[in-house]
Amino acid sequence: MAVVKTWEINTCERDLSDGYITRVIYRVKATEDSVEIEGTRETGQVEFLKPESLPSDFISYDTSAKTPDAATVLGWVKTKLGSHVATVETRMDAAIAEIKTPTTAQGNAWD
Repeated sequence: MAVVKTWEINTCERDLSDGYITRVIYRVKATEDSVEIEGTRETGQVEFLKPESLPSDFISYDTSAKTPDAATVLGWVKTKLGSHVATVETRMDAAIAEIKTPTTAQGNAWD
């Protein structure tokens, strides 16, 4: 019963003139035995500034060619986030620990 953290692309915003991706909304979720652990999903976004000239290895957003692929875009997102990737995953680990072994509870003793 290992916990798996999955990074996914929710949506991309792009420049229609050349397919340059300007914003990516991502989400991270934790699953155990292929079931999402409620309360662990996190969503965020990164923005990419378009350079004056596109690099030679530029990959245009193209729905018919299915480029770039999700793994490539996730790589860009994680590179842009840098050390924040570890922060997100650490926060997720803490949420999972609290769910599995709660340290607080709510309620009234007289109910």
